[in-house]
Amino acid sequence: MPLGIASGGRPSAAGRRKRRLTIDRVSFMIVFLGVPVAIFLIFVIYPFVLAFYYSLTDWSGFTSDIPFIGFGNYAKLLQDDLFQHALINNILLAVVVPAVTIFLALAFASLITVAGPSHGNIRGIRASSFYRTLSFFPYCVPAIVIGIIWSFVYDPSAGLLNGVLGIFGLDDQTPWLGQVSTALPASMFVIIWSFVGFYTVLFVAAIKGVPAETYEAVRLDGAGRWRTAVSITIPLIRDNVQTAYIYLGIAALDAFVYMTALFPNAGGPANTTLVMSQLLFNEAFRKGHFGYATAMGVVLALVTLIFAGVVFGVNRLLAGTDRGDRR
Repeated sequence: MPLGIASGGRPSAAGRRKRRLTIDRVSFMIVFLGVPVAIFLIFVIYPFVLAFYYSLTDWSGFTSDIPFIGFGNYAKLLQDDLFQHALINNILLAVVVPAVTIFLALAFASLITVAGPSHGNIRGIRASSFYRTLSFFPYCVPAIVIGIIWSFVYDPSAGLLNGVLGIFGLDDQTPWLGQVSTALPASMFVIIWSFVGFYTVLFVAAIKGVPAETYEAVRLDGAGRWRTAVSITIPLIRDNVQTAYIYLGIAALDAFVYMTALFPNAGGPANTTLVMSQLLFNEAFRKGHFGYATAMGVVLALVTLIFAGVVFGVNRLLAGTDRGDRR
């Protein structure tokens, strides 16, 4: 008979006493449930609701008058070529930056952890600890500093990159940040360079959590390093890869600090590198169109949620495919 249940199926007196509210139970619920929910509602949900309301207004941001215009700002966004161009740039960043960063981070993490000699204990290449520390260094530098440093590196007349190219007899006057064909790829490289080290360390920790016996069995079966990475490492740390992809995608959809540091005039040549966060900032703080800028922010939030949903969906689909293949 279950504890607290009397014969006949009725709760016993002991069971009723257990369900009775006490000061301890009420205080526990308030502190560990009520307070976190209240904080979440006040500092997360309420700002989102307020932002959506402001997006339905023609508020200048500096007056007490907040005229309501409905979905006029969103209709204006559909006809704003500059916003659509910035949206396309953000989508390109969200596709390229996470994919390249994760590919490089996984490659470096595999080299550091399991790509060492094919005999003896499972280990990485020689001096792997040094490479891990070196790769993590860019992440310790603030994003604004990284952007400023690379703006000097890309300088067409006195930059380090063109100086190195000149040593090898190549074109040493390329305006990397000043021409349409190279501005966006060059800025993507800066973002990728700044994040690779952190995600390398993240994947190193994830790979070290995989039992060494798994890699030893694969080695005995004659699998090479590439096959091991594709068939063993990536499937076993898929959740870590998913998390990394989402965080990188969010960072790429923002990219405000990097783009502002590299292109102080906002937009680069022919607005090639203009992103939504830069356009939002200009509309809000330089033109005084807070309502319109907030509508851009709402769209950016929706794009971010859609991106996260797509990543979750693809991850679940791949996980289901792997389970089907194992059967």
